[in-house]
Amino acid sequence: MKAETGDRTIHILDPATVNKIAAGEVIERPASVVKELVENAIDAGARTIRIDLSSSKEAITAIRVTDNGKGMSPDDAVLAFTPHATSKITGIEDLDAIRTLGFRGEALASIAAVSRVTLLTKPHGTGAVSGTRVVLEAGEVKEQGETGTPEGTNILVQDLFFNTPARKKFQKTIGTELAHITNTIEGLALAHPEISVSLNHNGRAVITTEQSSRLLDTIARLFGSTIARDLVPVEFSGPLVSVTGYISRPAVFRKNQSRILISINGRYVASPPVNNAIIEGYGTLLSKERFPVVFLFLTIDPALVDIHVHK
Repeated sequence: MKAETGDRTIHILDPATVNKIAAGEVIERPASVVKELVENAIDAGARTIRIDLSSSKEAITAIRVTDNGKGMSPDDAVLAFTPHATSKITGIEDLDAIRTLGFRGEALASIAAVSRVTLLTKPHGTGAVSGTRVVLEAGEVKEQGETGTPEGTNILVQDLFFNTPARKKFQKTIGTELAHITNTIEGLALAHPEISVSLNHNGRAVITTEQSSRLLDTIARLFGSTIARDLVPVEFSGPLVSVTGYISRPAVFRKNQSRILISINGRYVASPPVNNAIIEGYGTLLSKERFPVVFLFLTIDPALVDIHVHK
């Protein structure tokens, strides 16, 4: 037997390789980084989130997300980049009651594994004079120390996929990658109108929303007052799900499904079954080449939702 001679064909991968594989599963493109960092900011209680993108003509070169959330202590600032480290669950029993946007503790570790990251953070309400600065490269901590920084978190991601050239090679054009990021931010801003969100590219404002208790205000800021005026409110409450939001009249339509935006328990998702149900609901009022404008927000018992299924 091979096992008896020590000639084994099965072996355990080293941590660096494992982290790169995990990063490939979690971080597909720059929009994945933006999504994970903004969701972390929302979970940290931020009420203001700013995303700054820098790019050359060929690629996104830097992503910075700044928030006024609760921030992190020096120890947590380093621990946050450890695979499976999380503040959002403590055991398996929590999986049936997840109301945060992230929980697996993979995002920061995966991002750091394939980029150069600089984190500045300072917790709220501690009276600390200084915050913490952590610099990582390919998942390895290169620098750690005190720094002056406002309360909250500021994280800079540079040279994404610098050590995974195959992944970098398959990134699309700047226009395509920016469109993915813009769509992501639109969905997150709609799911959380109580948060002020701004997206900037090379110093130019792309998206700007203000804190609002009215979803319609956020819709108007993102897509214009004309669309907002043509929407019909939706409100339903049943034993398994409650639905709120806005849908368009049949006279208002798009040539694709890009303006069907759905949130489940505060999580912006891409769910073909939900989209198909909405389209079928219009019946013959819309032809096959026409799609409605829809902003719907579903609230469901977390135990009934497998959040792994949704993007």
